[in-house]
Amino acid sequence: MTSFQHFAKAQTEFKPPLIANENAFLGDIATSETTDPTSPISAGFYRLEKGTPLVYEYTYHEMKIIVEGEFDIADETGQKVHATKGDVFYFPKGSKITFTTESYGLGFFCGQRKKDAA
Repeated sequence: MTSFQHFAKAQTEFKPPLIANENAFLGDIATSETTDPTSPISAGFYRLEKGTPLVYEYTYHEMKIIVEGEFDIADETGQKVHATKGDVFYFPKGSKITFTTESYGLGFFCGQRKKDAA
């Protein structure tokens, strides 16, 4: 039997690394890859600061909850949402999403992928 894992104060103390442009940060903090290599899920934080929009095409399914700040989120269908703390999103595999912010936003995500494969 595998025990649970606890990441104390992860929202305030984990600093995701820069992944794109000058203002997009993402880092995984947990994965099921070691216990379920066939269908792993990975979770972590995504932070965007004011600046260059991030356009991302999902190669996996992902859920995201906004935990701080705000995002403007749009997809190729024309759907647009001003997202704030507490909003939850499902991004299906194959969706192309544009993230922008006038200040900053922090989201917690859980995706159906291997660790660090975003």
